[in-house]
Amino acid sequence: MNKISSLEDLDRIKDKIRHGSQLRINNKTMQVIKVKVAMATCSIASGSRETFNYFRTELDKRNIDAEVSQTGCMGYCYAEPTVEIILPGKEPIVFGRVDAKKADEIISNYIKAGILVDDIIPVNYKKISEN
Repeated sequence: MNKISSLEDLDRIKDKIRHGSQLRINNKTMQVIKVKVAMATCSIASGSRETFNYFRTELDKRNIDAEVSQTGCMGYCYAEPTVEIILPGKEPIVFGRVDAKKADEIISNYIKAGILVDDIIPVNYKKISEN
């Protein structure tokens, strides 16, 4: 290992490490399936805790590399429990009324095979860049 003899040497090493870390973070983020389960009060009352636990258990059992996380209210109280799925390189899709049976269908059809299933909540807004 080279000796650090100046502040510039230290800055160079720091930048190299930061760059390498960012590449790993970006690479992992782009490759991992993300499952976000709404866990607001109405979601929990509708069974989202069971849905959350089902996704965590089943994705692990099936050796599917996915990040399962909780999120707040998605604004779709009529369709709780709601789950947002983000497949690498694809737009997020929100599914409504997701119980264990629907979660199994989402894993088998959408996550593993890319086949859409019923109860997709359509996007009802435009992104700022679309205006």
